[in-house]
Amino acid sequence: MTIGRPRIYMKSPSPLPGFGISLGYTLVYLSIIVLLPLAAVFSKTAAMGWHEFVAVGLSKRAIAAYKLTFGTAFVAAMTNAAFGLIVAWVLVRYEFWGKKFVDALIDLPFALPTAVAGIALTSIYAANGWIGRYLEPHGIKVAYTPIGISIALIFVGLPFVVRTVEPVLKDLGLDVEEAAASLGANRFATIRRVVLPAIFPALTTGVTLAFARAVGEYGSVIFIAGNMPFKSEIAPLLIIVQLEQYNYAGATAIATVMLAMSFFLLLVVNMLQSWARHRS
Repeated sequence: MTIGRPRIYMKSPSPLPGFGISLGYTLVYLSIIVLLPLAAVFSKTAAMGWHEFVAVGLSKRAIAAYKLTFGTAFVAAMTNAAFGLIVAWVLVRYEFWGKKFVDALIDLPFALPTAVAGIALTSIYAANGWIGRYLEPHGIKVAYTPIGISIALIFVGLPFVVRTVEPVLKDLGLDVEEAAASLGANRFATIRRVVLPAIFPALTTGVTLAFARAVGEYGSVIFIAGNMPFKSEIAPLLIIVQLEQYNYAGATAIATVMLAMSFFLLLVVNMLQSWARHRS
């Protein structure tokens, strides 16, 4: 009986610097860019008394702004999840005339200044706008309502979903769908059991990015929102109002509440993504 020599598996060295240097650079960079500004916000809020914090950060006007901001952001993110997936599917699976133009059009909200987008949407959906003039006689008012805010947030959030899902669909390939069909799966079963599980982590990431962008969006919303308290006033605008009144502590109180709510929601989404990857 011959005993062979044991095999030794050696991990190939990374072309990048070692773990210590990379981790140190990462921590320093994140501390300067992210942690220090957040620490400044929390320290400014900590200087307030609890009653003062509640009076501004948890006032009825602020709570109404929170509900409107996070509610419209959620509606916009879910809408982009559905239609963004369809757009990504069309761009990946089909060839048609003008595809390059449509593909470039997806990135337009990235390049277009948000204020310009807000003015354009307002001129379109106002009572005398191109589309609003046909909706107004039927009692459908878009501009200066939560509906208009949702449309503006859908506009700025669509590219996040499309550009996140598109590479995963390209890597998935048609051979996987053909294999499922050859095993007897119909179209619905192929989408439900093959396509959706493969793209779900990327889709969740895109929706999360779109939601995060919508929560903090300001420029494209203020023109179409109307900015009426308890009706169409978003939380970022309320922060600007506090700053214009030189109430910096009140502005940081509202920002702290938004940070806490956003962090909790993003933590839940990350846990959902981790569960989906573990299951797949």
